[in-house]
Amino acid sequence: MSINHNEPTEQTCPEISEQQVNTDQTELRSCGINHVEGGWPKEIDLQNLEHTSRFRKRKEREDSYINSITQLGSITEHSFRQNNAVEIYEKYFEDEEDMNESHEPPLTKTMTVFSDPTHLQRAARGLSWSTSEPMKFAAAFASNKFPLLSEMCKDSYVWDIEKSSSPLMVLKPSSSLLCLEYNPNDPACLVGGCYNGRIVYWDTRESCWPVGSSPEDHSHKDPVSKVSWLQLKGKKEAISTSTDGQVLWWDIRKMSEPTERLILDLGGERTCPVGAISLGLNHIMNTKIMLGTQHGLVISCDKNGKTPAEKIVSIYKTNKGPVYAVQKNPFFPGNFLTAGDKHACLWSDIITRSPIMAFRNGMQNLTGACWSPFRPSVFFTLNMDGVLDIWDILFKQTSSALSVKVCNSVLCSISVPDKGPLMTCGSTNGEVMLLKVWPGLLTPRNNEISLVTALIENGEKQQGPLSQIEKPSEEEDEEEDPNELIAQAERDFYSMA
Repeated sequence: MSINHNEPTEQTCPEISEQQVNTDQTELRSCGINHVEGGWPKEIDLQNLEHTSRFRKRKEREDSYINSITQLGSITEHSFRQNNAVEIYEKYFEDEEDMNESHEPPLTKTMTVFSDPTHLQRAARGLSWSTSEPMKFAAAFASNKFPLLSEMCKDSYVWDIEKSSSPLMVLKPSSSLLCLEYNPNDPACLVGGCYNGRIVYWDTRESCWPVGSSPEDHSHKDPVSKVSWLQLKGKKEAISTSTDGQVLWWDIRKMSEPTERLILDLGGERTCPVGAISLGLNHIMNTKIMLGTQHGLVISCDKNGKTPAEKIVSIYKTNKGPVYAVQKNPFFPGNFLTAGDKHACLWSDIITRSPIMAFRNGMQNLTGACWSPFRPSVFFTLNMDGVLDIWDILFKQTSSALSVKVCNSVLCSISVPDKGPLMTCGSTNGEVMLLKVWPGLLTPRNNEISLVTALIENGEKQQGPLSQIEKPSEEEDEEEDPNELIAQAERDFYSMA
């Protein structure tokens, strides 16, 4: 019989391990270099340009200076030749597709919806982005029921895109705003056009109430349809249009009366002025403007004309209905975009009879359009079905590159900022949609400027001979009634008179 004498053992003491480690402390210190211009004699004043230039000329005539420059020049020339021998900026994959380019299908997302705080379903008739940080935009709200306008709220709002729950600022005009625009050079200055025909402006740093307003006697007689800033250095001037047939230029530092006035009376009798509902500016030449009218005409005007007849440069017959949008291409000032009826058209300044391109994407009437500030071939259109169409004329011209159902009501305003992939669309039910645009529609293609130039020149060549054939009749058309609703006999009578 064997007995196992092995005795089991058990550790009853707690295990202890080192959980802290001592490390060498890193010592940090701040240091910098103060570089100052030295090597000047004590009698030379560095602030006196005459003393320093005289001293330099004296030193440049010394033999030691000439020898040093000669030696350094040979070394520098050798380095230049060595750099020029190797093309360090050569593009080895010029013909290959960009590997970073997104191959995802075009997409536009609705990020946020900003609603009218009054819940009265007032239409968002005007939108404008501020150039300051953080990103914010202003929206002009006005009722669709004009007989009840005096009984409703007249407030408009400024929103921060990060805070959609409540407005950043409430604008309190004397009458409902139909349009507004931020000053691109002064983000705190905002100008607006009212339903009662007055022009008002705010300094958003001071108060929610207007800083200045135009007097009733020198304002528009009808609601202001469009107001915009003129980009002039050192000046704050604006221009406004209305259906009363007047175009007024304003200096907001002196709002007692307009600085310039133009009556859009094409007949010359000042009895039947043409109402303008859209405005397009040429920021390269601020004196020239484009006006879209209620009767399907686009009028090109020059402020520098000596007489009212000389101020009206040319007339373009676009469509039968109102021209809701007219805008110059930011990359090609000689071409402009119009939107009215069911078509968006691309025009050339030198061809007045017909557009060089026409675009249509359905049976619904268009209510607005604008160019992309990033690409010369991309523009946006709005229609009465609540659809936003994004066009790329280099991609295809028979249909839009992307159609987005933004809302179930009529879209009536659009604004695209100069930076960021964002845009806003306003509707008649009081909602402003903040959209994020597909990055592919913001990044220019290779040689896009030259491609669009060739496309426009081709369209001008096709339409040029047709306009020259009909050119002799243009002088007679200038005598005709602009609304084209009066009988032919009556127009002949006015032309003979």
